[in-house]
Amino acid sequence: MPLPDAEALLDGLTEHMRGALTPDTALVGIHTGGVWLARRLHASLGLLPPLGSLDVSFYRDDYQRIGLHPQVKPSDIPFDVAGRHLVLVDDVLFTGRTIRAAMNELFDYGRPESVRLAALVDRGGRELPICAQFLGATVEIGPDEHIELRQDATNRLSLALVPRARRS
Repeated sequence: MPLPDAEALLDGLTEHMRGALTPDTALVGIHTGGVWLARRLHASLGLLPPLGSLDVSFYRDDYQRIGLHPQVKPSDIPFDVAGRHLVLVDDVLFTGRTIRAAMNELFDYGRPESVRLAALVDRGGRELPICAQFLGATVEIGPDEHIELRQDATNRLSLALVPRARRS
């Protein structure tokens, strides 16, 4: 089964979000694919607060088991989180553990008024009760497959199906 076109999904996601956000809503992208999406959404939606980004590596509940990701990036929240409406942006929603980690990190910055989730693709397989309020598409894939968001040199986005890495 071919994966949907990432650019078309992003266009649809942008239009779905446009009527649901105020200009004061802040976007926070989760490294790496979520930041790529959040940059594009932020520009298209004309939101006033600067874009935030999170690397949830130190907040993951499987950190002890799988170790630190080799390319940890700094988190950057250049606005006051307290009392603000936020949208977390991620590329692929799977178990929900990345989103749980992102919410834990966000609350270290303050208590937001609300947190909603935007994801380009939901591939199912949830282990935690997490769902996206803004979603590009739901895609069914095999348990040994993984969906990866890629960005080329011209910033064009695409989705790829790759074998899922085995972790001990």
